[in-house]
Amino acid sequence: MGIKITETVLRDAHQSLIATRMTTESMLPIIEKMDKVGYQSLECWGGATFDSCLRFLNEDPWERLRKIKSKAKKTKLQMLLRGQNILGYKHYADDVVKYFVQKAVANGIDIIRIFDALNDPRNLEVAMKATKKEGGHAQGAVCYTISPFHDLEQFVRDAKGMVEAGADSICIKDMAGLLTPYKAYELVKALKENVKVPLQLHTHYTSGVASMTYLKAIEAGCDVVDCAISPMAMGTSQPPTEPMVATLQDTPYDTQYDLNLLSEIAEYFRPIKEQYMASGLMDAKIMGVDINTLLYQVPGGMLSNLVSQLKQAGKSEKYQEVLNEVPRVREELGYPPLVTPTSQIVGTQAVMNVIAGERYKMVPKETKALVKGEYGKTPAPISQDIVKKIIGDEEQITCRPADLIQPELNKIREEMKEYLEQDEDVLSYALFPQVAKKYFEFRKAEKYRIDPDMVNYEDKVHPV
Repeated sequence: MGIKITETVLRDAHQSLIATRMTTESMLPIIEKMDKVGYQSLECWGGATFDSCLRFLNEDPWERLRKIKSKAKKTKLQMLLRGQNILGYKHYADDVVKYFVQKAVANGIDIIRIFDALNDPRNLEVAMKATKKEGGHAQGAVCYTISPFHDLEQFVRDAKGMVEAGADSICIKDMAGLLTPYKAYELVKALKENVKVPLQLHTHYTSGVASMTYLKAIEAGCDVVDCAISPMAMGTSQPPTEPMVATLQDTPYDTQYDLNLLSEIAEYFRPIKEQYMASGLMDAKIMGVDINTLLYQVPGGMLSNLVSQLKQAGKSEKYQEVLNEVPRVREELGYPPLVTPTSQIVGTQAVMNVIAGERYKMVPKETKALVKGEYGKTPAPISQDIVKKIIGDEEQITCRPADLIQPELNKIREEMKEYLEQDEDVLSYALFPQVAKKYFEFRKAEKYRIDPDMVNYEDKVHPV
C-alpha cells in the first residue's frame, strides 16, 4: 500500500512563507491540474487564510472555498481548525463552533484537522462531533512538543483520547519542526501499535531535518505526510513534494504520482514565488536552516516575533537572554506546546520578564487567562507559587472553558444584520468583527461601482 501526500501549497506553505498572502486568483488556474495528481487531499483553507482573506486581500474566504471546490472535482479539500478557537484567538460559544463546521462542510470542506494548543481534548469535542454530524472526516491533531512531561506514553494517551472522541484519523502536528528522524520512528511506531485509525504527519522544514523525518516515519508505518510543491517548500514551509515522490518510487511506499505532472505544477508556482520574493513579502532568510529551532524548541515564526518585540523596545541586545528565558517561562506555565496562541503568550512573557529586569513584574492579560484556565488545562500542572504570583487569589477554572460561554449566534446575527448578504457572513463577523465589517463595506462599495444600472441611475440624479 503506497503512501499518500496532502499538498499544502494552497494553505500552510504560503502561510509559512509569505504571511498567507496568496490570492484566490493565483490559485484557481492550476487547481484542475492538481486535481489529477491523486493527492490524499488539498489543504486549502483554515489556519490564518480566513483572517488574511478579509484583512489583507479584500476577499471573501467562503467564496474562495466555493471557487476551489468548483475546480477540484476528485480530490478531497482539507482545512485546519483551532478547536474551540475556530480560526480566531479566543474560545467561542458551542453554537458558533457547530454552525461554522456546518457551513465549512456545506461549502466544500471534506476533512477538518482539529487541534488545541494545549492538547486539551475537551476543547476538541464539539468541533469533532459537529464534523461527524455533517458527514465530514474529523482528524484529531496531537501537537508535538518536547518537554520532561511529553513522552511517548503521553502522546499515545492524547491520541487515544481523540479516537475515543470520534477522530477518523490522527495527525502528529509538529508545528515547530522539532521532530527528528529517529524520534519520529519511535513515535509513529508507538501510535500505530495503540490506535487503529490512519496516521498522518505534518512538520516544517525550519531545522533542516524534515524530509529525513518523513522517511523514518513512513518506514515506521505512517500513512500520509504533508508536503508542499517545491517552489513553495522548505524554509519555514513543508518538505517538497516532488523529491518525496521520487524517493519512494519503486518501493513498497510508492505514491504512484506522476512526476511530469508535478513538474508542470511546480512550473506554474515558480513565477508566483519570484513575484513574492521581488515584492519583499518572502524573505530569503526564512529559506535557510535554523538549528536554533532544535536548541530552544521555539518555532521559526515565534523567533521572528521575539526579535521584533525586542527591537520595538530598543533592547535587541537582550535576544540571548530572552531565548534562555523562554524554556523557564514555558516550564512554569505547565509546558504548553508552542503554537498559536500559546507561543505568543510564552514569548511575550519571556520578553517582559527580561525587559522589566524582574520576573512577572509585568503580566499581560493573556498570561493571566492561561494561568486561570481560560484556554483549558495545561499539560503539566502550574505550581501554586506561580498561580499566586500571576492571578493572586482569583479562582482557577477547572471546567471546559466554553461551558462558561452563553450561546451567542443570535446576538451576533442581530448585531450585523445590515451587512448580511449570505448566511456565512455571520461567521466572518463572529470571528473578526472589525475586519469583517470593513470587508463588508468594501464589498458593498464594489458592488455599486460595477453595477451598470446603478451607474446610469447616478447619472440621472447628478447630471454631468
